Parts: sequence; structure tokens; C-alpha cells
Amino acid sequence: MIERVHRLGRAAFGVLRRPLARAFDGAENPLNHLGAMTIFFLWIVLVSGIWLLIFFRTSVSGAFESVEYLTRQQWYLGGIMRSLHRYASDAAIITILIHIVKEFVFNRYRRNRWFTWVTGVPLIWMIFPLGITGYWLVWDELAQYVAISSAELIDRIPIFTDSMAGNFLSDELLSNRFFTLMAFLHLIGLPIFLVFGIWLHVFRLTGPRINPPRRVMAASLLAMLLLSAVYPAISHEQADLAMTPQTLRLDWFYLHVYPLIQAWSPGWVWVLLVGTSTFMVFLPWAPKQKAEQPALVTLDYCNGCERCVDDCPFGAVEMVPRTDGTNYSHEAKVDPDLCISCGICVGSCPTATPFRSRGALLPGIDLPDRTAAALREDILAAGRNADSTRITVFACRDDKQLREIKKAGIHCVEVNCMGQLQPSFVDFTLSRGHADGILLLGCQDGNCSYRFGAEWTEQRLGRERDPMLRRRVDMSKVAFGWKSPWTEHNSAIDKFEAFRQSLKQ
Repeated sequence: MIERVHRLGRAAFGVLRRPLARAFDGAENPLNHLGAMTIFFLWIVLVSGIWLLIFFRTSVSGAFESVEYLTRQQWYLGGIMRSLHRYASDAAIITILIHIVKEFVFNRYRRNRWFTWVTGVPLIWMIFPLGITGYWLVWDELAQYVAISSAELIDRIPIFTDSMAGNFLSDELLSNRFFTLMAFLHLIGLPIFLVFGIWLHVFRLTGPRINPPRRVMAASLLAMLLLSAVYPAISHEQADLAMTPQTLRLDWFYLHVYPLIQAWSPGWVWVLLVGTSTFMVFLPWAPKQKAEQPALVTLDYCNGCERCVDDCPFGAVEMVPRTDGTNYSHEAKVDPDLCISCGICVGSCPTATPFRSRGALLPGIDLPDRTAAALREDILAAGRNADSTRITVFACRDDKQLREIKKAGIHCVEVNCMGQLQPSFVDFTLSRGHADGILLLGCQDGNCSYRFGAEWTEQRLGRERDPMLRRRVDMSKVAFGWKSPWTEHNSAIDKFEAFRQSLKQ
């Protein structure tokens, strides 16, 4: 059942990617930078919020008046900043939700990736109160509704003895200290915890990219500025605790739960919120997946070059003092709790070469379930089974193109991740005459399942990253199935045929 949901979700993302791919290339597609875009939107919220804070007055009467001054009298700057603050906050919710769905449907939340998924749940609990307290500070009719509903929700928690909702029975009971407290929570307290939560969220990732591409940032900022000018954020009427608001314009990005407080009860709303969060926390283990063996280090062939450490996307490899008494100072050590068996470390190891003629093919680091020796045997088998085109296809196991190629009867060499393919295997395939061309079918549009597999492969074969491909290899005989001009073809078979025609020419 869950695998079917994954397939449907991936198909939906494929449809969503196509229009974005026309405006942004694979590396810049916004769907590949959802987490970084969320952080970018939060930066916009911070900068615009600082400007609003300069003019904001933390008092019962001054709160609404200061926001109205920014919106009406200082519309050319304060009004734009307020609208930008609002729309950037909403955009952050959109990217967070899409990010969660994407990680789920592409199966990037289970096995050793559970930590990043689980630490993302508290971030959601920080983001929503951060936005909700911002609505309180405006102190209009919407803020009145949000404050009273939130108070009823908080009063349902059994640890509080005094009723918070009692503070909103009349204007006389509401003090200026309330707005001072809300301003502190909104501008200092919650943001500090949010920054720590983001750090913890990416703690296990190597080289996390917290900034999206410049074109994506510029396009997003320009779109929100235009939206702020055309459809500025405005307040409701000033809050009056003696009156009940009749018509409200809800921000459904942050306040979607609030109508349920009146329709159900605060207790059932807590059941929904806590139940959903608990379900997300335990989702990586339902159902439990078969564990894969982590990468294995063979000290006889490890010289401590540190390339595997530099290339591992999840920080699963580290260098430790040598234990076998050789002249090398360090050796690689794999943390099995962090290794996800992608094989990118194998692709970075200079000893993982198929040209070895003496002894078994044992690299300094290898995957027990998908060894470099088995990969070489598959290359030899592909060369023997190739038709007149003599094209060897390498495909990632998690990419749907692998199934298309196999279904068409085309012999394919499967790798855990395209980053597992050490450049010497490409050299071996072409220089030894096992194929006339190589087609690499990896995760498309820069959406690598293991973050850097396609990128590291491009740089290695482009002779920009160690280990580099030898100069003798003719790169016109190698095609990246995830890059132009091959991305204009919809299916793996189309890419295969287009590459075959280019080889004939």
C-alpha cells in the first residue's frame, strides 16, 4: 500500500516538475531546494520583521495604531514590508509542506534517514506558533479571534491552573505586558529555538545547502514584492473584546485548525495535532524495511586519502588513527548507524578500479551487497549481450528509468547510486571495447536520492573532482540521461534511441 502511495506521489511530482523545468534547469529547479527556500523565506521574514519592530508599540492601544501607520501612512515602505513579512511566512509553510511530501514519496525518511525526518516534526511545532503570535501583535478582529481561540486551546492542557481565556473577557483585563510577552516570543524566544532546530535537522548531513540558487531567490523575492504591491496585507477593524467579530479573512496557511476549535472542542483538536505528530514520528518504522549492509573498509587497500570522507553525503565515513601498523597515518571508518549504502564512497575511492589484473577486485571501501567486482562482471556481461548499437546503460536502482530499460529488454548495469560509478569503470568499458557508448540514467532534474550522486558523477567525469576520468576517454561517447539535450525526451527509451542516433552520426 505504502509503495503505491510513493509511486503516485512521484508521478505527481513529475508533472509538477515539467513547467518549472522550462524556467529553471535541473540544478536550479525550486523543487530541489525546498528546505533551502524555506530558510530563505525565513530570512525575509526576519529582515522585514526588524523593520516593523522599529515602529511597533507594545501596548493595547499602540499595537493596532502602529501597524495601521505602517500600512497606511508608510505604505511605500512599511506597508510593503508588512506584506512581504506576511507572504514570506505563507511561502515558508508551502515549501515546508511540499518538502515533507517530497521526502515521503521519494522514500527519504526511512532506515538511517529517520533522524532528519523525526527532527523535522518539532520544527513544524515551532513554525506555526511563530506565525500565530505574529497575528496576535496586530490586535485587530482577527487577532482577537486567534487570541481567544488559542487561549481556549491552551487552557485545555491540564498543567495550567489559571485560565488564560479569562484575560480576554474585557479590554480592561488586557494589559500592555501581554503585547510585550508576545513580541518577545515572536521576535526572540521562538526564533532562537527555531535556529537550533534547523541546525539539529541538518546535523547529520555533510555540506548542507541552506541557500537556494540566486535565480530562485531573485524570482521568489520579485514575485512576493509584486504581490505585496498589487495585493497588500491589511488589517481588520481594531479588536474590541466587548464585540464578537462577524466576518474574518483567515490565513489558511497558519490558521486552518482554528475553525475546528469551535466546530469540535479544544480537546479533540489536541488529539488531532498530537496524533498527527506522533504518526509522523513513527512513520519511518512502519513498515520496517530490510536493513542493508553498510560500506566495508579493507585496510590492505586503504591509504587514508580522505576522498570517501569528503564525498559521503551523510557524514557516515570518518578518518581515524591507523590500526594495522602501516606507514599511513589514518584509515577510513564507517559508522553503520549513518551509512545508507549509497555507494558514493566507492565511486570516490581511487583503488576501486576494474583494471586491476592481480588478485581480487577489493577497493579500500566497498558495498558488501553490491561490490565493485560484481559491477565489473555486469559490465562484461553487458558487452557480451549488447546488440549492434553496443551501448552500455548504467541506471540507478531508485530511478524509474531502470524499470523502463529492463522492460524494453535492454541490458542494463544497475548501481545503487550513480555516484557509485568510479570514473575508471567508464574508462574500462570504452577503452577495453566492451561498448561504443555509455548512457547514464540517474535521478532526473538534479533530484538525486542521495543528494550528490549525479553532481559528483558529472564533476568526476568532467575532470573537476577526484578521482578524475582519464583524458584519453572521448566524452562524446558518454551521455548523462538527466542533462540536456537528453532531458527533452520523456522516457528512458527515447533517450536511448536519441543517444544511439548521435553515436551513428
